[in-house]
Amino acid sequence: MNDFVVVIPARYGSTRLPGKPLLDIAGKPMVQHVYERASESAAQQVLVATDDERIVEAVKSFGGEVMMTAADHVSGTDRLAEVARNLGLGNSDIVVGVQGDEPLIPPAIINQVAENLAKHSEASIATLQEKIEDLETLNNPNVVKVVRDLKNMALYFSRAPIPYARDEFAEQRFPTDSDYFRHVGMYAYRVEFLNLYSAWAPCELEQLEKLEQLRALWQGHKIHVETALQLPGAGVDTPEDLQRVRDILA
Repeated sequence: MNDFVVVIPARYGSTRLPGKPLLDIAGKPMVQHVYERASESAAQQVLVATDDERIVEAVKSFGGEVMMTAADHVSGTDRLAEVARNLGLGNSDIVVGVQGDEPLIPPAIINQVAENLAKHSEASIATLQEKIEDLETLNNPNVVKVVRDLKNMALYFSRAPIPYARDEFAEQRFPTDSDYFRHVGMYAYRVEFLNLYSAWAPCELEQLEKLEQLRALWQGHKIHVETALQLPGAGVDTPEDLQRVRDILA
């Protein structure tokens, strides 16, 4: 394994779940579950990056490492760029961003995405996907879909069902003869790219879809995408998601 650092961006503000990183799951704040799973990976360092003192205190209370960052970052990637600068990381160093609302994230896929980036020098980012098996998931705008080229580089990410199966969708059928993939929202970056990314203004596609990775594609950078070695588990975006994860960890 190449050396890498895990950063967990954690914002207190959330439209659907205010204070999401601190919500209790099986007696621990959500961010602690994410931190503990990330700490089981091969990362040389794991830290939480936040803009809220309540999250700082919560992380310190369970013995985690935390860094205060600016409150005006447009995306989690911009927050990672600030952390990389503050840590004094070198241009070739690898940073993995693990979302603060993924309390079931398997440590193995954190290692996987870091190793994939190290192996593909032509890519600026590495990320993961998992197969979609039903029409409801495919049509869910909260599930981000990804399409790759023959070299496993991303062509596009969207909240819409892509590619559009004209005949099957007209009949409300799942296209069983084609593969569809959900994007697993975890990324590995080289610090050099993070510095470039944070200097770019958000692009129109990013603002329309609310998907920060589109800024990289817009600027002509490649994103390597591989199927996750393990299913990433349920993330927490809604109250229903929260209850499902609570039931799993109870």
